[in-house]
Amino acid sequence: MDALLRVNDLKTFFYTPEGIAKAINGVSFSLNQSEIIGIVGESGCGKSVTALSILRLVPHPGRIISGQIWLKGQDLLQLPIRHMRQIRGDRISMIFQEPMISLNPAFTVGEQLMEALRVHRKMTHSEARERAIEMLQKVEIPAPEKRFAEYPHQLSGGMRQRVMIAEALLFKPEILLADEPTTALDVTIQAQILDMIYKLTEEIGVAVILITHNLGLVAESARRLLVMYAGRVVEEGPIEAVFEKASHPYTQGLLRSIPAPGQRQGQKTQLLYEIKGIVPSLFDLPVGCAFHPRCTTKKDMCSQEEPPWVSIGPDHHLACWLFA
Repeated sequence: MDALLRVNDLKTFFYTPEGIAKAINGVSFSLNQSEIIGIVGESGCGKSVTALSILRLVPHPGRIISGQIWLKGQDLLQLPIRHMRQIRGDRISMIFQEPMISLNPAFTVGEQLMEALRVHRKMTHSEARERAIEMLQKVEIPAPEKRFAEYPHQLSGGMRQRVMIAEALLFKPEILLADEPTTALDVTIQAQILDMIYKLTEEIGVAVILITHNLGLVAESARRLLVMYAGRVVEEGPIEAVFEKASHPYTQGLLRSIPAPGQRQGQKTQLLYEIKGIVPSLFDLPVGCAFHPRCTTKKDMCSQEEPPWVSIGPDHHLACWLFA
């Protein structure tokens, strides 16, 4: 089956007075029609920059320096920017981490939804209004006609995130990039928002890239998992395979650090597992495997050369010298 989206050897660097930060340093993966994949890793590993690169929205001083991003056989990196603007929000949409930053405080919720509809679909005022209210109903906002006329600051955090989801799915896109869509919400609201995203995306048939640091979120929804570290994918595979047979030392550390409520060791509460050391600076990545300074099972080769991409099972791969 041909992939809907294929990212090949993508590199996105930030050129600053302090030096060059290699935020994305050779990322490759694919996304199939109606598939949900998860991308996990610590803060700064490159998850969000990957999504922004797909949309060609990398902020200054960042720049995509090489690679390909194929959408149904069309390389997005070769498109004129005017064509890329047509793809954003229409064929590929994104839910950002903080809706108060993404929503314009000077315009009502309805005005912002209608503007997008009138630009992309050339709808009349009444058609756009009807479609906008319909989407507010779909994301389960109570009294949608009332919320339509309100400003973002008048809504709760959960309501604002629902508006962002409504905006992202207005045009029934082929791909939805969900970047930490529940970070600022309490646990109860998180569950409601995620259930709604999955229900709507299944109804529309959209493929989803879920970006998160929370392994519990992807375990319940994603079909495949990508684990990123220091700008690279270090392990990828079916969700069950990665959770049950995690093989890269970093992936193993992430899974061991998930808290188990009520778990005790003797008479004392068991301490959470901690991956020793710190994430390396993207300005000065270690030679060889970027994880080797923190790895407890490293070999001499790990500090000398970048590890190869190795297959360890059906569709299960990793970059690690322990398996080369």
